[in-house]
Amino acid sequence: MSDSMGVKIICKNSRAGYDYFLEDKYECGVVLVGTEVKSLRNGKGIINEAFVTIDRGEAWLQNATIPHYEFGNINNHPETRKRKLLLNREEINQIEKKMAVKGWTLIPLAIYFKDSLVKCEIALAKGKKLYDKRDDAAKKDVERKIRQGQYE
Repeated sequence: MSDSMGVKIICKNSRAGYDYFLEDKYECGVVLVGTEVKSLRNGKGIINEAFVTIDRGEAWLQNATIPHYEFGNINNHPETRKRKLLLNREEINQIEKKMAVKGWTLIPLAIYFKDSLVKCEIALAKGKKLYDKRDDAAKKDVERKIRQGQYE
């Protein structure tokens, strides 16, 4: 294999942009066991309900589902265990300062392979209200109509 294999996306949180205002994005490594990596290589993983917490100076991915590896044995991994995220100390401190303000949360956007390493993209986000979602939908509708040439 070549040195630059590229990026292969395993799973995305497709509702993140709809439900949250995304601000700062970070790329971090994920601590996994062998059967989790094999299951991710098969393209299986769900992060739609996942979130990230910071506990004692460490970032943890919680509620992310990586299904059992189908050819695994009795030592297969638990599907929804806490997984440690690898971030620099200054990044964790930055995130903790922002999360101290009410309303900010940390959500995963995607899990992907980058040069045979499993990476997770996380973002600081603020939840949208219903009227914000309606405004975004109306703007997208107008932009789509302009592109199609209906408004001229």
